[in-house]
This record gives sequence, structure tokens and C-alpha cells, in this order.
Amino acid sequence: MVNIDDFVKRLEIILDYYGLNASSFADKIGVQRSSMSHLLSGRNKPSLDFVMKILDVFPEVDLYWMLLGKGNFPKSENETLKFEPKSDIKSEDSPASSNENHSEIDLFSQLHYEEEKTPVKNYAEPKRSNISFEEDEIEKIVFFYKNGTFKAYVP
Repeated sequence: MVNIDDFVKRLEIILDYYGLNASSFADKIGVQRSSMSHLLSGRNKPSLDFVMKILDVFPEVDLYWMLLGKGNFPKSENETLKFEPKSDIKSEDSPASSNENHSEIDLFSQLHYEEEKTPVKNYAEPKRSNISFEEDEIEKIVFFYKNGTFKAYVP
């Protein structure tokens, strides 16, 4: 099952990666801006249509990463699905066993997604400051965007 809070966090990572705000992202993938707002606020869950539109417009987004957090973003080019056949399933009476040219691979066994161990890249470069802090505890982090909006995070 898709955790909506985690999905929203990954959606925000996609927005930051492409440098888009919510309304321009909605326009780009062809959904209503209100749909995007409702998703980001956690009011609504993403539809299959919404997810497929993201994958169509942004091929670097990996389906399993976006839905489940497995895999990487952006998608690396050598990611593949690994097929592991089950060798214990074979019947003497089945029509497939009479065909000697047919492979013994079980076509209905599960596909296992092969994950790479590389972490998500950090795209923000820290800037050095001459300000010294008396405490080493962060109170608030504020991101200012070129379009005049901002996001404040309180740890």
C-alpha cells in the first residue's frame, strides 16, 4: 500500500529536482492545479492516472521509487527487472512438458526489482557563512524560490 505522506515527500523531491512549483508541475503533466494542491496537502491520494502522467512526462522518475520508495531517483540507465524462475514447478502431465523446445521457465513466477545501493543525490550545495552559532540545534530551515514562494521546515 502507498503511504500518502511518503508519496508527498517523494513528489516534493521531484518538484525540487526539476525546479518546478506545484502549479507549473500540474500544468506540465496535464492535471488541474487543485488536484496537485489536494495531493500535497494530504487531502487526496494519487490516482493511477496521475502517476502515469508523471511517468510519461518525466522518464527519469522510477515507478517503484515514487510509489514505494524502492529504487533511485533519478532512475539510472542500468536498472533492470530481474526475472527469477522457480525450478520446483514442473508437471509431467502438463502440455508444456511434452514440448521439448519449450523453456522450463515458469512464466508466472514473480519479478524481483533489483535495487541499486546508491543514495539519492543531494542537489543543494551548502553555502558557507561567517555567522557563528552558539547552539548547534537547528530551529527552522527556510527555502526561498525564484517565483517568490518559500517553504519553512521546523525539525
